[in-house]
Amino acid sequence: MSMLIVRSVAEIRAQIGHWRAAGDNIAVVPTMGALHEGHLSLVRAAKGRAKRVIVTLFVNPSQFNNAEDLARYPRDEAADSARLEAEHVDMLFAPDIAEMYPEGFATKVSVSRLSEGLCGAYRPGHFEGVATVVTKLLLQTQADSAFFGEKDYQQLSVIRRLARDLDIPVEIVGVPTVREADGLAMSSRNVRLSETARKQAPAMAEALRAAGAAIEAGQPVSSAVDAAKTTLLTAGYSQVEYLELRDAETLEPVSKLDRPARLLAAGWLDGVRLIDNIAVLPAH
Repeated sequence: MSMLIVRSVAEIRAQIGHWRAAGDNIAVVPTMGALHEGHLSLVRAAKGRAKRVIVTLFVNPSQFNNAEDLARYPRDEAADSARLEAEHVDMLFAPDIAEMYPEGFATKVSVSRLSEGLCGAYRPGHFEGVATVVTKLLLQTQADSAFFGEKDYQQLSVIRRLARDLDIPVEIVGVPTVREADGLAMSSRNVRLSETARKQAPAMAEALRAAGAAIEAGQPVSSAVDAAKTTLLTAGYSQVEYLELRDAETLEPVSKLDRPARLLAAGWLDGVRLIDNIAVLPAH
């Protein structure tokens, strides 16, 4: 059966009703389109977990704090549809802005603490926009499981918290970051890098790996982090917004590796904001 493309909540609810009547379980993969291999890894993970897979495609304006970034975000629904069809996805849910935010829409979902600091400090309102739209998508699709990439680790943490706090009956599944051959974390924004910047971009993954290894070997967190920041600036990054070690669950700052942690970074290269993170684990 070919992939269904639906654009309204009424349509998606009707189809879900048929699947539920047949006893099918459902997984959802929320995306903003511009699909790459990282997104497809989420789709494949979802297909391994559920009989029916829905991919959502919605460039959510409320999570952009920069109008220019929103305008420049890549969009190609035809190419995205073809990729999803090839993966045998059951449904593409591609609503327009009016369907998601009808006239009079006045509700926001906000997750405190986890959304503060890191990307939250540099993108005001971003996680409120993410939390609101993801809450809607989870309720609209009524999925049993939802799949998100670990590359956006703070986002994954925020979504896990909101599903738990709001008693939404869905399992939030994190999927490991997919990387290019040179280590660069896959991102829809990578296509905006110049040829020169694309060669410089893997320095972020390299700096994180080196710092993570140093911290695991017992080097002070502060010196390992400072060295990683210097590596990025030397490689050509114009700004390092943050490069920090945080608790893997609470995202509280960690100054000593005595629990599972995450080393997270964000920086600007060639006018493009890139993020990445890796796990950093204490010795057993």
